[in-house]
Amino acid sequence: MSSEQTRVRQIRSKNPGFAGETGEFDLTEAEIRGTDYVGKRPLDGGHPAVAGTLPYQLAERDPEAPLFEGPYAERLEKILSRYPDRQAALLPTLHMAHEIRGHISPETMDEVARKLELPPAYVRGVATFYTMYNLRPVGRYLIQVCTNISCNLCGGEEVMEAFLEATGTEAGEVSADGRFTVIEVECLGACGFPTVVQINDRYYENVKPGDVPAILEKLK
Repeated sequence: MSSEQTRVRQIRSKNPGFAGETGEFDLTEAEIRGTDYVGKRPLDGGHPAVAGTLPYQLAERDPEAPLFEGPYAERLEKILSRYPDRQAALLPTLHMAHEIRGHISPETMDEVARKLELPPAYVRGVATFYTMYNLRPVGRYLIQVCTNISCNLCGGEEVMEAFLEATGTEAGEVSADGRFTVIEVECLGACGFPTVVQINDRYYENVKPGDVPAILEKLK
């Protein structure tokens, strides 16, 4: 292997991706979302202020689970400690609620508003602005297929169709067994590795339609 190839591999291995986990290696939950790393630099790089704010889409979630109890009460205190006021802590607090319940319902928005002492209308305006938040229940595995320019040129739409066919769903609906929801996204910010697919927190790069059955098999 040439020195240039070695350098490229070293760079890619340090790329955490927006969701924190890229490629075939596994990181622990704490390493990804930074529960234990608030105020410290994450083990896989990135700015320390970001560690506790990355969205984390768990396969296991409970739409009725309490939001601010037990370990999550401690996490909220850590979140609040990083910001000058409660309004600034809204996004990471919504991330935490999203992680626990799997989606942000109107009732969840109101609960977050009460906890942060913010107007409910303000919280709803923020939560509905960002596409990263699910506003209704999704499958255990949320499959997001990028079809923006780089991925489109490399077969993104064909990859999207392959996932829909393999899961027996239409875009945005939950599969009959509750396992899958497939959606099209504008951009996943990994244009060097098209087609890019995000499934919960993991990025899959250079995906071709023929790769879809093997990817779904890994999720069983």
